[in-house]
This record gives sequence, C-alpha cells and structure tokens, in this order.
Amino acid sequence: MQSPPIHKLSDFLNDTKRLLCIENEDEHIKIRKLVDDFKDQGYSILLFLFALPAALPVPAIGLNVIIASPLLILTGQQMIGRENIWMPKKVQEKSFKTATLESFLDKAMPWVKRIEYFSSRRLTFITSGAMRNVIGLFGFIMALCVAIPLPFTNTVPSFGIALMAFGVLMRDGLAVLAGMTVGILWIAALSYFVIVFGLEGIDLMKDMIKSVLP
Repeated sequence: MQSPPIHKLSDFLNDTKRLLCIENEDEHIKIRKLVDDFKDQGYSILLFLFALPAALPVPAIGLNVIIASPLLILTGQQMIGRENIWMPKKVQEKSFKTATLESFLDKAMPWVKRIEYFSSRRLTFITSGAMRNVIGLFGFIMALCVAIPLPFTNTVPSFGIALMAFGVLMRDGLAVLAGMTVGILWIAALSYFVIVFGLEGIDLMKDMIKSVLP
C-alpha cells in the first residue's frame, strides 16, 4: 500500500485535468476510469480524488453526490490492510460530467496550493506501516458520516479524509493527525447531540449549523 512520493499535489491535479478532461473526448467519466488509472499508485491517491470534491468549499454538483460509496469501499479495504484495490462493478459504472470535473479542478487548485504551502515532510512514521490501517479506520468512520443528511456532513468528514490522504502522499504526519482530529471532533459532536437529545439532536444540530451559515 505504499504510495509513490508526489512532490506537488497541484502538479498531480494539473496532470489529472489534462489526462481526464482535456485529452478525454468523452462527455462523462466513469469511476472505473479513475480506479483503473490510479489504483497502482495506492489508496491515498484515490481517497484524495474522491474526497476532495466535498472537502473544499467550491461548487462540485454532480461529484460530491457520488463519493460516499467509493470512500466507504476504499477506507474499508485500507483499514483491513488489503493490498489490491477492489471496487464493485455497480459503483464503477457511476459517472459524472467531464466538464464538471474540469471546472472543479480549476476552482480547487488555489485551495490545494494553500495547503501545500504549509506542508512539509515531518513525523513520517505516522504515514506508513501499521498506521495505514489506523488511518483507514478513521477514514471509514468519517465516510459513514458523509451519508448523514446534515449540513457539512459532506464537507467536514470529507475534509478529514482528504487531509489524511494528503498527509500520506506528502509524508506529512502532522497533516494526518490534523485530519484525524477533524474527524474525532465531528464524530464527538454528532454523538453528543444524538446521545443527549436522541434523534431530535440531529435536527437541533442541523438548526445550529444553519444559524451560523451566511
């Protein structure tokens, strides 16, 4: 499950845009193509690509609605230490518009470059070995949260997954820990409201989040 080092994720996203959008004549891109093109580079690349559309505050209509299943499948396999990436055919056949992906990558690039600016190679032991399984466990729990119909249920846990994947790719253990912390705080807050207020706690949390949104 070792991922090859990527010097700049922004360069990788530019290459992805060129291969999947500019040089691609199809109007739609199937998940199968993403898996086939990037599975040999490890879980982190695919997790980053699938989580990014919902992780950043940029429009990604048509992308974020299909990420839950791939995220659950990928993080689940990472959690148990599976070497070869597998994806059900039904999930592989899901698709999104090529133009939507291209537009999203253009809008996401400045955000990715900002994150790169603060990243460096540090605490590398957190990004390899048995920690990959721990990262998969946290990612799987966050992926479960993506399916909950609350504001930011896509954004917050997806950001945690994307940040952990970014950390593994850049060998930045601090980024991995930050992603885990995001997930822990989100899950803790959600659990608190459900335990204290029952199912009505979900509606209460939804109202509180909406009250602070612009």
